[in-house]
Amino acid sequence: MPLKRSHKCCNHEEVVSHEASLHRLSRAIGQLEGVKKMVSDGRYCVDILTQLRAARTAIKGAETEIFKRHLEHCVANSLTKPKEAARKIKEVKKLLDFMG
Repeated sequence: MPLKRSHKCCNHEEVVSHEASLHRLSRAIGQLEGVKKMVSDGRYCVDILTQLRAARTAIKGAETEIFKRHLEHCVANSLTKPKEAARKIKEVKKLLDFMG
């Protein structure tokens, strides 16, 4: 069941669910633990790189889900308030530069 939390970025009380993101992050953590073991065991480089790519893909998926949720909720809610909207647009531009 989703937790009820206050969004720090838009100050609206809403039910927030990051369940899909948690699943992806847990998968990435498991893959990274596997990579650590592979490195310790001296496994083949290509196998290690394949697992690292899989972990990166899982992290990127979580990042994308959270970013979309931010756009759909926090940024969308700010559009009726010009000052807040300008701040959110600036924030999204910085995020896009970072995520690139």
